[in-house]
Amino acid sequence: MKLDIFQVDAFTNKPFGGNPAAVVPLDNWLAEDLMQKIALENNLAETAFFVRNGDAYDIRWFTPTFEIDLCGHATLATAFVIFNVLNLETDKIRFHSHKSGALSVEKNGDILTLDFPVRRVSPVDAPEGLFEAIGGVPKEIFKARDYFLVYETEREVLDLKPDFSALHKIAAFLKIDAHGFIVTAPGDSSDFVSRFFAPEIGVFEDPVTGSSHCNLIPFWAERLGKEKMFARQVSARGGELFCELAGDRVKIGGNAVLYLKGEIYVDAGEKRASA
Repeated sequence: MKLDIFQVDAFTNKPFGGNPAAVVPLDNWLAEDLMQKIALENNLAETAFFVRNGDAYDIRWFTPTFEIDLCGHATLATAFVIFNVLNLETDKIRFHSHKSGALSVEKNGDILTLDFPVRRVSPVDAPEGLFEAIGGVPKEIFKARDYFLVYETEREVLDLKPDFSALHKIAAFLKIDAHGFIVTAPGDSSDFVSRFFAPEIGVFEDPVTGSSHCNLIPFWAERLGKEKMFARQVSARGGELFCELAGDRVKIGGNAVLYLKGEIYVDAGEKRASA
């Protein structure tokens, strides 16, 4: 079986920036095990698979080791492929995830804007060893799906040098029920900055994380007293996000660029999966 594959850099307007995602269009779902093997072979933070379903698209996302419940940059990358390679003529795409429900992406010029659910954080105590593993003591700590650590300055966030082996032990062995660790602070040239670490699911540091902004946007909207914000994810590759709180939804906008198009070859005899 031959499948098309695209690699798109999301949340950037130039190659080698933002967050690279693989996108694989499908006519029908492959077996979960096969999709996981493809994601592992791609060795990117996420590979997105999608199947057209009427006037919408079903979508799933895999890290090299795990099917994730929500992924922003790979959804942005998928929308870029549908708009610009498959030449969809409307300016809005409706997606459905069996893990996260209804999602959408709207095109406005070169900016693609995700419509995702809000995820609010609540104060928690830190697991033993977290501050030592993350590399710095935050001002506040919260949690939703992920741990959410708030620092006073952008420089503190930039200077963090996590011990990923220790973070993995905290996540996996202590069973803290979290995919990753969001660190954030007010920005110097943006409203806020962040980084995201998730070694337990095979992603040491994610370059730009759309799903973490489901937490970040409502948090900083309340702290800053504004609904529209500009954010930077200050990883080595870096990314820029145009953010808005809209009730119980968040709008996460960014650019994307196509890096490569290719073909992959897999065993046509693999059992297919249901959506």
